[in-house]
Amino acid sequence: MTISEYLKQNTAEYHDAAEKLFNSQKIFNKTFTFEDYRKIIITNYMMLLHSEDKIFGKLSEKFSEKLQLNDRKKLPLIEEDLKSLALKNSTASHELEFMNECEAFGAMYVIEGSTLGGNVIAKQLSRTEGFDGVTFNFFGCYHENTGAMWKDFKEVLDTEFHEEQYAEVLSGAKKLYTFLLNVN
Repeated sequence: MTISEYLKQNTAEYHDAAEKLFNSQKIFNKTFTFEDYRKIIITNYMMLLHSEDKIFGKLSEKFSEKLQLNDRKKLPLIEEDLKSLALKNSTASHELEFMNECEAFGAMYVIEGSTLGGNVIAKQLSRTEGFDGVTFNFFGCYHENTGAMWKDFKEVLDTEFHEEQYAEVLSGAKKLYTFLLNVN
């Protein structure tokens, strides 16, 4: 089993809890409200604010080019969404720390995975009444490159990390999911 399969399998309950928290089912039946959207942006902003720099800070130099890390920074994009929604920056109730590169990669798995879902969300909401003027900077961050960016990330993850590291990588993913689910 590859590590990406291992992570998907062992974070499924967290993923489902996040979808429930964000009322994701309402996105597809077109009952998702602007207030629901504000909540999902604020929560994702908090997650990125407290994790992105820490994740990138733990990654060794070799990953900078392999993953095009500069193209993966999402905090400035979600800050644009905050501004457009007239939302204020805020702080989290608890700290988030990653012990090593394995944990950082696990957390990055959660963020990169959410980008796949975000692309779907942006497409759905752009067709939903009441979302006409929304820019979706964060959810549409990779535009038509979403699939390729995910594939590249997964390839590096599956190539660089081996079975004895799976638990540590999973630990980072669980830390970020736990933070995300308890941010409010």
